[in-house]
This record gives sequence, structure tokens and C-alpha cells, in this order.
Amino acid sequence: MQVAWPGLSVPGNQAEDLTSSLTITKSQDKLSYINVTKQNIKTEHICCAFSDKKCANSYTLKKQWLTNEFDNGYIFRRLDERAKVFIEYGPAENAWVPISAPNYLMIGCFWVSGKYKKQGHGKALLNAVIQDSITQGKAGVVTVVGNKKYHFMSDTKWLLKQGFKICDSTPGGFSLISLNIDTSRIESQPCFNESVKHGECPDKKGLVAYYSNRCPYSEYHITESLVETASKRNIPLKTIKLDTKKKAQAAPTPATIFSLFLDGKFKTTDLSVCMDSRFDKIMAKL
Repeated sequence: MQVAWPGLSVPGNQAEDLTSSLTITKSQDKLSYINVTKQNIKTEHICCAFSDKKCANSYTLKKQWLTNEFDNGYIFRRLDERAKVFIEYGPAENAWVPISAPNYLMIGCFWVSGKYKKQGHGKALLNAVIQDSITQGKAGVVTVVGNKKYHFMSDTKWLLKQGFKICDSTPGGFSLISLNIDTSRIESQPCFNESVKHGECPDKKGLVAYYSNRCPYSEYHITESLVETASKRNIPLKTIKLDTKKKAQAAPTPATIFSLFLDGKFKTTDLSVCMDSRFDKIMAKL
């Protein structure tokens, strides 16, 4: 086996040492993480929306989604604190995203927020994914990012600095990036599915919102906030819930947590656009 990493060539029997040599810590602090699993998900928080009462049902739906996906190899790893510091990932074949990346791991949400930034958490969480990629005999790691900063997507510039490379892009401003760990295991180059290649959705009139329970905020803000916002403005609205992997993998957008289209054109992944107080300001900038 040959491991590919920027500036490194590591024999197979040394691959397990790769990530430990790259982990960065601040001073002598130990970074303590836990995996949320089927066994502990009832008692462990999932970082987002755990104190937001209006999103209580959405939060439960995200936990249900996670519980189902754990059977498909999905991992939810977070800092063992009451904080928004976590990463989600699993086999790309099972990702709720319209991509083809056989024998890769796919990163979903990946956040380090607030006072926890610049303490090595991003590197440590990413390295955990790389280690799992090696252990599972994967070709590498992929994720979807924005060509500019998109909500609910990882920091593109930071990931490119870690060695990720752009392997496909869409007219809607999204890129699929990959980090090849073992080039001998690449079955085919990662790419977007045909459904996202045009950057538009089939419905050409009014607002169309695609969403899933991958996020604990989405259900509430689409079914409550956006419905109210569109109604106040007499804008036609169609909401499409991606409630199966098959639907998500055939979606016209790779942002399957939430994507808003207007008259067929992609507009934003920013969930706050759903709110009456934010809608006009956000849409005016797009």
C-alpha cells in the first residue's frame, strides 16, 4: 500500500502512525473527544440546537437520522464538552449527497466554533477521519464545499491547505474535493452526479426548498419559518424533503441539508433566509 499525503510517502506498515504525527495540540492540553453512538445518543448532545426549544422536534429528527445512519457506518465525533466542535463522516457510497466516490469516506458537517478555534481541534478531528480511512482500507476522503463561503459547509481554504484537491465543480458554485490517502485503492475519480450538473432545479416558478434531517434546525425553519415568510410575501413555495438516501443522491443540489432555489435558480444554503426578518436582506444580496 502507498499512502499519498502532501510531501509524504509512507509504507503500509507505518500508515497507522500517519495521523498521530500530524495532530496539532496547543501547549500540553489534551484534546478529549467522544463518538456519539446508538448506545449513548439518548443522553449525549449533538452540538447544534440542543438548547433551542423551538427546534426540539427538529433536534429529535436529527437524532433519529443519526441512529439510522450509524448502521451504515456513519460516525459522529465531537469534543467532550458542551460545545459546537464536531465532525460527521461515513462511507461515500452511503452519503446523502449526489456524488460518486467509491471507496472513499465522505465528510458531512465539520465545525469548530467560538473559543475553541485555533486550538488544534480541526486538525485532530480531520486526522481521526484520515486514520479511519487507513484502517478501513479506503482510497481517501471527500467532502463538498462552496467556491465561496456557504453555510453548513466546511472551510474551503483551510481544507485545501490540508492537501485536499478539487476534483469536480457545479455551475451552482459547489466543489467536490478529495484527499487521496491510498492511490492504489482508487476505483474511479470522485465526481458529482448528473442531477447537479446544471445548477438548477426542475421547478421554475417561485421558491423551492430542498432539505433533510441531516441538520437539527432544518425541519423547523423550512416547515414553519419559510412557510410563513413566503406566505407574507405571496411567493409560491414548494418544499421537498429528502427523506431517503435515494432522493438525496438524486437531488439537484449537493447541499442537501438545505438549498433554496428561486425560479429554478440556486440561491443559498443559509437557513436564516427562512426567517421573516432576514429573508429580504439576504435575497437582495444574491
